[in-house]
Amino acid sequence: MKRLLPFLIFAALSTAAAAQSAPAPDPWPDLQEQLFKGRPIVDDAAFASLEAPPRAEDAALVPVAMSVHIPAADARRVVKLSLVIDENPVPLAGEFALGEKSDVTRIETRVRVDAYTNMRLIAELSDGTLHMAKVYIKAAGGCSAPATKSLDEANAELGKMKLRVIDDAARGRGDFVVMLRHPNNSGLQMDQVTRLYTMARYVDHLAIYQGDELVFSVEGGISISEDPNFRFDFARNQAKTLRVEASDIDNTHFHADWPLDRGGW
Repeated sequence: MKRLLPFLIFAALSTAAAAQSAPAPDPWPDLQEQLFKGRPIVDDAAFASLEAPPRAEDAALVPVAMSVHIPAADARRVVKLSLVIDENPVPLAGEFALGEKSDVTRIETRVRVDAYTNMRLIAELSDGTLHMAKVYIKAAGGCSAPATKSLDEANAELGKMKLRVIDDAARGRGDFVVMLRHPNNSGLQMDQVTRLYTMARYVDHLAIYQGDELVFSVEGGISISEDPNFRFDFARNQAKTLRVEASDIDNTHFHADWPLDRGGW
């Protein structure tokens, strides 16, 4: 037995090394089946593109930009954008429904990334076809990263909203940023004082309207970063107000509106 022991150790180490070097299974085929019911998806960037840093500075605050671009001769439009982060505990980061008349061309936000992963943007067109753009991003631990504020601090500001207007927007269009104070707790974060996990509480719905006309709405999850914010470029109508309606999984509702009465917008 003593003579066999070195061979057994060598065999065990070889097996372990082989297991470590074996590529991890690709989660995308299962995700495609679960999220899109196996519908065919064209892997191209003809109708929407995705931007994210190849290596994140902060895995809990990864900037992403989703752009919509329809060829001039194409009568279809993008009706929904689905942002998927393959290796996140909840891969579907958000579903963005675009208003029929809002002509949204770009939405920017910040997300959590839990591991080196593909990030995908699936655009659903008005004829039901799906088109996908993707990027690979190096980041880890974003979904369990500690919050920047204590729970008491976060709750004191819960639901407060701000609007920022980008002054160089093209005439007839808006380039706005909506910011919402909310911890967006993932349920995977440990309180650094109590060493207990903080209960999940995140914004699961947010909708932006100009007057009564939808600009876009998002059904979100734990992958949207703390204090969600969205920058968006869209076609202005004659509405005098911009309104935001939001809610979280605790069924707490948030509302804000701002006057849009500046000339030139």
